[in-house]
Amino acid sequence: MKTTFITLLTAAALAAPAWAATEADVNADGVLTIDEVQAAFPEVTAEAFSAMDVNADGALDDDEIVAAQAAGLMPPQG
Repeated sequence: MKTTFITLLTAAALAAPAWAATEADVNADGVLTIDEVQAAFPEVTAEAFSAMDVNADGALDDDEIVAAQAAGLMPPQG
């Protein structure tokens, strides 16, 4: 029973970032641009976005979204 609960909890945690990105990902390209982030979260500044964009490619992938939300740089969506 404990293993089932942990498996379900892990699956839910892994699904959450994809759902969050899908909601804000207006053009459905799988990443969030600064425009998409600021449309969903107007309080996010360009400087904060740059801090979230760890690989500096100008977009946030699922891993960067999860890390930004865990660090409190971006509110969780939903």
